[in-house]
Amino acid sequence: MTRWIRRRPKTTLSLLIIVALLLVAGWRWGLASAPEVEWQTAQVERGDVEEVVTALGTLEPKDYVDVGAQVSGQLTELHVDVGDSVEAGQLLAEIDASVQQTQVEAGLAELEALRAQLEQRQAELELARLQYQRQQRLRAADATSDDTYQTARSTLAVNQAQIKVLEAQIRQKQASVEGDQANLGYARIYAPRSGTVVSLEAREGQTLNANQTTPTLMRIADLSTMTVSTQVSEADVDRLTAGMPVYFNTLGNDRVRYDSTLRQVLPTPEVVNNVVLYTAEFDVDNDDGRLMSGMTAQAFFVVQAADDALSVPVAAVQRTDGQSRVRVLDAQGNPQLRAVEAGFNNRVRTVIERGLEEGDRVVLGRATAQADTGGSPRRRGLF
Repeated sequence: MTRWIRRRPKTTLSLLIIVALLLVAGWRWGLASAPEVEWQTAQVERGDVEEVVTALGTLEPKDYVDVGAQVSGQLTELHVDVGDSVEAGQLLAEIDASVQQTQVEAGLAELEALRAQLEQRQAELELARLQYQRQQRLRAADATSDDTYQTARSTLAVNQAQIKVLEAQIRQKQASVEGDQANLGYARIYAPRSGTVVSLEAREGQTLNANQTTPTLMRIADLSTMTVSTQVSEADVDRLTAGMPVYFNTLGNDRVRYDSTLRQVLPTPEVVNNVVLYTAEFDVDNDDGRLMSGMTAQAFFVVQAADDALSVPVAAVQRTDGQSRVRVLDAQGNPQLRAVEAGFNNRVRTVIERGLEEGDRVVLGRATAQADTGGSPRRRGLF
């Protein structure tokens, strides 16, 4: 063998180079065959974590009143417009009161006639009383007949009864006149409360008919306190309780947060496209007037909250046999299983009450760096 090598030194060198190249290629093949492992990790962070129920809602004034007309007629004057601020007792509108005025004048005339009849009957009653007293004296002296005495007595009783009838008719007519005067007063419509005119339902010249339903002229609302009415699905409504914190922002300004507490959940649902929704309401101060009727609100009902708490992504926590565990990277970058005490989660992050420190890196999953080669590891070349 040695003699052969001496005779063919170039061939021997070539064979040695080929063997070396095969060894290098085999080593690099082995490295390429083993996948490169990378850990998907996240850092343990400290901050506020909330579990919330979200819902869309609409802002409306909490307190308002619809102002209507109590008498029929033509709306002759309208003294306010939408957006005007009004005080309680302020004149808002006037209705043509010619019919009501005529009724009042006719009633006063009839009342005057009845009172005149009453005066006449009272005079007749006085005469009948004197005649009856005279007949009493004559009968005591046996100077009159029984028929004459009975006639005087009957006349006195009839006059007394007629006066009672007239007095009742006068009271009845007086009540009727007072009703007509009230209707005349209803032709001038005053603000029942202070607030802002938020809508007008009638215009000057319009004829109002109050005989069937009360015509609504306008709505006056107190805009200092607004109510947010939200619709919550039946899957989440059991998580809501009166008094729980809630906050919202409007679609027009999502940078401003408004805080409140849940006032009530209405017991009667509303079914929309076969989805059962419950109305949850809460109030918010609006002293600056930035919130307007009809605005859309994105509401967040806070079910649970942890302030300045440690938390990790939900994917980092594994729960087995009633115990929560996470994998934490050690100094060498190797994952180590560690038991922790986990709190609530909001489907994004889980609160960690014990077992981790701020800044620890937890493993979310394992990633293998492979090219798309039909599932086979990428092979490297010889060099």
